[in-house]
Amino acid sequence: MPDQLENEPAVAASIFGENIERARRFTQNLARHGEERGLIGPLEVPRLWTRHILNSAIAAPYFHGRAVDVGSGAGLPGLVLAIARPDVAWTLIEPMERRTAWLSEQVVDLSLSNVTVERMRGEEWTGGRVFDVATARAVSALRTLLPFTAPLVRPQGRLVFLKGANVGAELEAATKQVRKFGLEDVSIEVVGEDVLDEPTRVFVATVSR
Repeated sequence: MPDQLENEPAVAASIFGENIERARRFTQNLARHGEERGLIGPLEVPRLWTRHILNSAIAAPYFHGRAVDVGSGAGLPGLVLAIARPDVAWTLIEPMERRTAWLSEQVVDLSLSNVTVERMRGEEWTGGRVFDVATARAVSALRTLLPFTAPLVRPQGRLVFLKGANVGAELEAATKQVRKFGLEDVSIEVVGEDVLDEPTRVFVATVSR
């Protein structure tokens, strides 16, 4: 394991529960190979647990049924959530070959039977509105993200996006897209304030039609 990888926060075991060993292995794999494979930047390993792994995993209660992670990249949040929620069927959509290769390798290495990797852009999905929940993290602003995620979700399904501090401004700029895709019960929730140094902001909405 790289020397610069931060120590595992004590809260990780309670967040992942019986799945903590898989989470440790994935974190170690990403710390060892993430930078050289162009998956994470050089400054991310020393804060990998707190800024990325736990930031993704804390949103696990939002998911059920069939879920899709659009622009999965290094597997944040999709692979992390698949580890935390083995009861959910995950599809990871990612257009870049080197990233889908990584995702597929991790699925095998971690023995994740609940994950399918698809190399494509979100707007290229032709499988219909089959997902109960769609998610994305650090992909694009809401007004750009909504047009290629909302069409993947069944009516009354949900969008659950892990966003940054400017999510409020993003939502104001996406008013037209919110109306177009019939989003209801739109909210911005802060998750993990009581357990994480950096809580996660989550955009949540129901696709009404």
